[in-house]
Amino acid sequence: MTSGPFGGDLMAGPPPTHLPADPADAELAGGDAPAAVVRRHPASPAAWAALALQAKDAGADDVTVYAYARVGYHRSLDMLRRNGWKGHGPVPWEHEANRGFLRSLALLALAARAIGETEEWERCSSFLRDSSATAADELLG
Repeated sequence: MTSGPFGGDLMAGPPPTHLPADPADAELAGGDAPAAVVRRHPASPAAWAALALQAKDAGADDVTVYAYARVGYHRSLDMLRRNGWKGHGPVPWEHEANRGFLRSLALLALAARAIGETEEWERCSSFLRDSSATAADELLG
């Protein structure tokens, strides 16, 4: 292990990011409609991911799913940055509050692939795997 004057492993990557609890999670778990939850919590990655998944499951056009997932992804980036994320590093699936981001990213990747946006599919699926291999395995199959 390489350590500097302050101790610690200088070769280690950034610490995992753990987002704060998302109030939308409880409302979604309680059966509230994703669109209603988005209206109450428009900055919630979990709400946007739920809306994208609902649209996908209902057979909505892939462009609609892509749009909802992209909003969730961008809301996620804002939240990640506010919580110390520096543009890379682990965002563990095991931390429940991270799942809105990870679901948004996976849904964006899948929708990008569905509309033929290969570069976006590759970028998003790689980003997901780099953030959480567990999430990538769970969400991308």
